[in-house]
Amino acid sequence: MTISEFVLPQKHRYDRRSPLRWILSHALRQWWLLLGMLLGAFGNAALAAAVPILVGRAFNAILKDPPDLKLLGQTALWIVGTQIVRGLLQLSRNFGAEMTAQRLERNVRDELYISLLGKSMTFHNLQPVGDTMARATNDIREINFMFSPGLNLVIGSANFLIMPLIVAPSYHPSLILVPSLFMLGYVLALWQYLGELRPISDAVRKAFGVMNARLAEAIDGIEVVKGSAQEKQEVSLFSGHARSFRDAFVRQGDVEARFIPQLLLGLAMAGALLHGLILFNQGLLDLGQVVAYVGLIDLFGFPTFASLFAYSQVSLGLAGARRVLDLMNRKTDLDHNPSGFAGEIRGEINFDGVSFSYDGGEKTLDGISLEVQPGQTIAIVGQTGSGKTTLAKMINRIHDATEGRVLIDGVDVRDWNLQALRRQISIIEQDVFLFSRTIGENIAFGRPDATRELIETAARSAQAHDFIMGFTDGYDTVVGERGVTLSGGQRQRIALARAFLTDPRILILDDSTSAIDSETEDEIQRAIFQAAQGRTTLIITHRLSQIRWADQIAVLRRGSLVAAGTHEELMRTSESYRRIFQWYGDE
Repeated sequence: MTISEFVLPQKHRYDRRSPLRWILSHALRQWWLLLGMLLGAFGNAALAAAVPILVGRAFNAILKDPPDLKLLGQTALWIVGTQIVRGLLQLSRNFGAEMTAQRLERNVRDELYISLLGKSMTFHNLQPVGDTMARATNDIREINFMFSPGLNLVIGSANFLIMPLIVAPSYHPSLILVPSLFMLGYVLALWQYLGELRPISDAVRKAFGVMNARLAEAIDGIEVVKGSAQEKQEVSLFSGHARSFRDAFVRQGDVEARFIPQLLLGLAMAGALLHGLILFNQGLLDLGQVVAYVGLIDLFGFPTFASLFAYSQVSLGLAGARRVLDLMNRKTDLDHNPSGFAGEIRGEINFDGVSFSYDGGEKTLDGISLEVQPGQTIAIVGQTGSGKTTLAKMINRIHDATEGRVLIDGVDVRDWNLQALRRQISIIEQDVFLFSRTIGENIAFGRPDATRELIETAARSAQAHDFIMGFTDGYDTVVGERGVTLSGGQRQRIALARAFLTDPRILILDDSTSAIDSETEDEIQRAIFQAAQGRTTLIITHRLSQIRWADQIAVLRRGSLVAAGTHEELMRTSESYRRIFQWYGDE
């Protein structure tokens, strides 16, 4: 089983060993709907076969001298009655298929969403958002279509195929010849058709994912695109991906255009008529039986026509299932560790020979050892790319050390219950993310049960209450996606309020006051200073005032810890710190 950094109890476990097993494990949960679909499909085909049989009898009734009008009337009533029942059975088939498809789509979406939440940040950093969205929306929709109309028509048409094999020999044993030859040719042609279709279906779904990923990336970076006047280039790139998607569909159309069963149907109809007339001339069949037999062969028309697009839909659904399953089966290096340590954090942090690299590449951090006592405030400084943010994100296991250990209160973070660990740690980053919800809901995101009073108290502590009340709807104001309707300083103050509300034992501020104007800076820093009392605080900053009041300062350079101590000590002993301090001071 794939480990996960987030686990939500689920009522059902699905077999993820292969796409087919996975889909079946989902579908069998709706067994009663599948049973209704199967019974409806068989009954529908059987009553469809009743029509040529009854027409053959009616034909013989008309040929009698005089015509048997009573038998003709009874036959007509039988046809009407059987087709009414057939309509109800067809409804059962369609209802079972559609309900199965809709429920399966819902359950697959839930399963994928939970799986995505369980993936590590390394996974999400490397996986394009647009491709993920394509799999979560369009590919799952293709799985729905695979059942309805796909498998619905496949199962329905399969029952139509077997009816001539069952009924035709009752007129004469040799009449099984043409249906058998057609079935043999149909199966072989279908095998070849599906073999050609599979790689093309995979290519169609992959091309759609690439196109969608590029679209999402361009829209997310629209400000950069417009600011650089690169609209034409982006249109050209997108057109290329759209062309690849179109070409994949054209290749699918080429395969469908060479669908041999259409030819086989024509040959089967001609062969059946010829065989029936030969037996009629030999006196082995009457004319009504010949008519009925040809009508039974005509039942092959539905599976031949339906299979042209039904099997294409099944192939696309399986391709979608492979892509969705591939996403869910990707391993993550972080484990939720539900049985791990779950005590209350005191705030002692110990980096013990910590090194880190992304996917075995060049080390971002190299052999860092550093101790932080409970309640201390430590400033982490260094030039861009020195590994400051990476080091901070190891505390709550956004990343795990590739070498060495990170200990919280003497316990390796990998031995903590991940949920218990993260609930007591709050990170405020420079790039604050807000959801398209009300301001109050954004502040209470980490504590959804918080009262309005607690929310307002946290906002006041973060110097956010006044500007929030300046909006018409106050705390009920809905912010745009990612908080675009707010200024950078407003977003960061809301993030500070969110952190204050959760009352974390460890607070990490990653350049979180960079977008705050000078008029508000002093108030914010007083709020941060107050919030830091009684909890361990890590500050990644270039603000000299924040660096000065830290209990300890750690200086990073190219992923290594080159100095640690108080401001006064480092100004005396560390050339790297003096150089960084001078650089910050010149800004």
